[in-house]
Amino acid sequence: MAIHLSTLKRARQNEKKRLRNLQIKSTVKSSVKKVRIAIAKKDVEGARKALLKTIPLIQKACSKGVFHKNTSARKISRLTLEVNTLSAEPKTPSA
Repeated sequence: MAIHLSTLKRARQNEKKRLRNLQIKSTVKSSVKKVRIAIAKKDVEGARKALLKTIPLIQKACSKGVFHKNTSARKISRLTLEVNTLSAEPKTPSA
């Protein structure tokens, strides 16, 4: 256990930041899951709406320091690619 006042304060601050980061990560994961569920159901419109709600959450997590900037860019890129490939698939073959 810490003895100095400054280390006790630092421990309190770290715990607050850990809990905040945990909550932000959980929110992002839930949002990403909603996008992936919509993709699995082949719901193009639902996936797009969920993606538009997810991207700002990921960017905010990056700005808060929860994710590295490349990690957030990678997550956004991969989700966008999945939604775009879903919308590009032909709905019914005409042949």
